[in-house]
Parts: sequence; structure tokens; C-alpha cells
Amino acid sequence: MRAVLAREMVGRRVLSRVWSGGRRGLGVRPVPEDAGFGTEPRHQRQPRGSRQRSGPLGDQPFPGLLPENLSREELVDALRAAVVDRKGKPGELTLFSVLPELSQSLGLREQELQVVRASGKESSGLVLLSSCPQTASRLQKFFTHARRAQRPTATYCAVTNGIPAASEGKIQAALKVEHIDGVNLTVPVKAPSRKDILEGVKKTLSHFRVVATGSGCALVQLQPLTVFSSQLQVHMVLQLCPVLGDHTYSARVGTVLGQRFLLPAENTKPQRQVLDEALLRRLHLTPYQAAQLPLHLHLHRLLLPGTRDRDTPIELLAPLPPYFSRTLQCLGLRLQ
Repeated sequence: MRAVLAREMVGRRVLSRVWSGGRRGLGVRPVPEDAGFGTEPRHQRQPRGSRQRSGPLGDQPFPGLLPENLSREELVDALRAAVVDRKGKPGELTLFSVLPELSQSLGLREQELQVVRASGKESSGLVLLSSCPQTASRLQKFFTHARRAQRPTATYCAVTNGIPAASEGKIQAALKVEHIDGVNLTVPVKAPSRKDILEGVKKTLSHFRVVATGSGCALVQLQPLTVFSSQLQVHMVLQLCPVLGDHTYSARVGTVLGQRFLLPAENTKPQRQVLDEALLRRLHLTPYQAAQLPLHLHLHRLLLPGTRDRDTPIELLAPLPPYFSRTLQCLGLRLQ
């Protein structure tokens, strides 16, 4: 993931960029006032290796992924970016657990880093950190006001197994977190009652736009207008197009005679995503490798407030991870 440090220095915000797969520039620019859902980065750099010829890659089919046996020191050294988790168990190696060391390595002394904005546990993309409580508070207020006004501030890129029926639109669903077989899972709730809402059911909303299609898959831009655990993954499952590499919720989509349908969420256990043989060949993956496929959901674009309240918002862009770019190349999809 890309980590961005926001802090106040002499009255102006400083954005420090860090790596996730290679030390490259993080796109930062003002956003035109008329920039809407379809706004695309014009000069985004492609990750190194994105033009390489695709083919069988042996034991490393997913370039850009950090190794699982990363040490605490390696994570801090790499960090400036490598986000492993948003929250975790005691003793688990996560971004939160190494924030003190990261603060030291960035020369922040007694200033404590905190996470202001981040994508989900398995997603890639931008992570916004702040060492200034006032800046963190201002950013949180900006995001809260934008949600209330239904103005999207985050844009994700996703590769889906399946093509949505509509080229763009909105996805609305009431969701709740349910403890199933020892795991907390997000499940949809039909026609929630007032009691359901009081008990934690939340009405969620996302915008989507299909950018490109090929080989039975789609490159989709997603903009959540609400915040809920695994919201985007579940929303795409409800469209019968699970995110590629979703080994938690994709099993809820069944297929009979080529027709897709939803299985009951409460009775469907998480399992490794199963891809058909044609798609495996296109991706140059074995079934074993496909079972290790990382989630293709990337926080690509984030809007931040300008230095002054009336200033044009600032746009942050995170290049796609190398494994994501490789998948696009294999499928003949392009982020334009």
C-alpha cells in the first residue's frame, strides 16, 4: 500500500510518500471543481514491469506482494508504505504495531503517528497517516462532511470475475456483521426494520462504473459513499461479480448451466475462489496459484481538503501494484 504522511509545518501541509513495491512518486495534484466520478489520472506512472510479457511465472505469480515472513525491522524499513493490516490481534505484525518505530524512522521524535484513512485488511492502495492531531481532526471532519453530502472522496479499482449487467450505477444494501463459525462476516439484510438498524444493521451505498471488459472479467471503479466492513466486496457479490482474489465472499455466487445466482449468505462458508479453466489459462495460473490470488481491490485515488477551506481539493493517486497490472495485461484490460 501507499502510505501518506500528513502534517502541519509552517502553516502548510507536507505530504511524504512511501513505497509499496518500488520507490516511485505518488501523484499529488489539485482537482478541478467539475471533476466527478469518471475523472482519471492523466499522467499516472505505470508500475515497473507492467510492459513485460505475461507468461507462467512459477512460484511467484504475484509480483509486488510483500513476503509473509517479513521481520519487524524490514517492515519499518520498507514501510514508508507497506501496510499489512488495519487492525490485528496482540502480537500480530500490523501497521498499527510498528507506528512507533515508523515515527522514529521519519524523525518525528515525540509526535505520535495515527492512521487517518486506510483501505481494508486485504486491499492495496493509499494509507493516510498523520503526526498532527489538528490535521487528523480536520481530515476526519472533511471525510465526514463529504459522506453526509454524498460526495465521494475515495476511488477504488477492482477486477471482477464476471461483468456487471449495467455499465454504471449505484449499489444499495443494508449490511450487518454476523459471527459465523468463529468468523465475523458481512451479510446483507433484506428490508431491515427499525430494530435491525438499532442493533447494528447499516444502509450502505456505493457508486460503480465499468471501465473495461475482457475474458469474462471487468475493470470496475468503485466509490463508497458509506463506510462498512467489506462493503465493496459484498456489493460486487450482490452484482454476481465477485472481486478477483476474494476468498471470503465469492462462494456466495453459484452457477448452474452458465447462469449465476446468489446463495444464502448465512449458510455459505468462506472458501478459496474457484476460477474456470479458460480464465486460469488467460491468467497463466495453476489452480493452486489461483487459490493464493491476492484481492484485486486497490484504493487508487483519495481527495483531501485544500490548505484553506475554499481551496480546490487535493488529489492523491497510488499506482497499481505490479500483480494487479499483470492481471490487467493478461486480461487485455486498461485503466485509461
